Amino acid sequence: MPAEIAPLPRRQAPAGKGPRPRPQLLTLLLDRRAARWLLVAFALALLAGAAVPAWRHLYPATAAPGWSYRVLLDSIERVSALLPDDQGGLYVSQEIQDGKGRILRIGPGDDRRAVETGLSKPDGMAPFRGGVAFSQEQGEHPVYWMNSQGTRQLFSANSVEGLASDGHFLYAIEDLHGDGRLLRYDPETDSVTTLRSGLDEAEAVASCPDGRLFYSEKKLGHVRELRPDGHDPVVLDGLNQPGFLLCNKEGLWITEDATHTARVLLLDARGELNVVLSHLRSPQTIVETAPGQYLVAEQGRNRVLELKRESTRR
Repeated sequence: MPAEIAPLPRRQAPAGKGPRPRPQLLTLLLDRRAARWLLVAFALALLAGAAVPAWRHLYPATAAPGWSYRVLLDSIERVSALLPDDQGGLYVSQEIQDGKGRILRIGPGDDRRAVETGLSKPDGMAPFRGGVAFSQEQGEHPVYWMNSQGTRQLFSANSVEGLASDGHFLYAIEDLHGDGRLLRYDPETDSVTTLRSGLDEAEAVASCPDGRLFYSEKKLGHVRELRPDGHDPVVLDGLNQPGFLLCNKEGLWITEDATHTARVLLLDARGELNVVLSHLRSPQTIVETAPGQYLVAEQGRNRVLELKRESTRR
């Protein structure tokens, strides 16, 4: 019968003593170094993230070769529509909502005077019948006409932004999502005709010297030409939120109503698209003050720029 083997007794550690600890110094140093690098990497990521909007905000506007610009007027909150008068002054709308908007007349020496108050996002102006027609973009509001005798209502519409006149009719466009309209007001009959409906964020309408009419749809990024047969071709596409339009002898001007890196574009008579100004912040109206000379409302920086063609080539 084999002998039973008794198990060996376990050694008991002396009271108060445990296993010898492993060296932790190197691991701790490595962990601290890794933590520092992680903090540095996180800080750099934050700086890089902040640098992009800062660059967009601070980068100066840039004019194309053959053009130059300067800041003509500054510190005009929410500047939007511009319209020179025949006395050397300039009408300027401030696109502020809830009845806080107004229209200023700025005279020589930067003399600023409010000529209309209590408006809700006044956003369009056009010369009309010896006076000035102006719109309101916030909700159902009248389109008004003012002259030296006073101000009166022409018609009401919903969220009217752009206005234009061909010398007889006044055209207005509604900035709505999917159900905006292009309207034509006849002062002889005091009537309004809907030329187009179902427009998506239509912001601008422009009448050309040759009788053509163009309008923009901001959300779709294009500009269309109004045609009598109802089939309006897209003449420009792929734009960055096209806003206001101007049509003159040089061609069709477009401003992009984008918060950053917006442009002023010119579709010239040869059909070429030219970037005239870039790195703008929410440019609005562009108006011609003399051949080769324009004013641009840069709403994102609360200022009005004067844009000039340097060469004499037209």
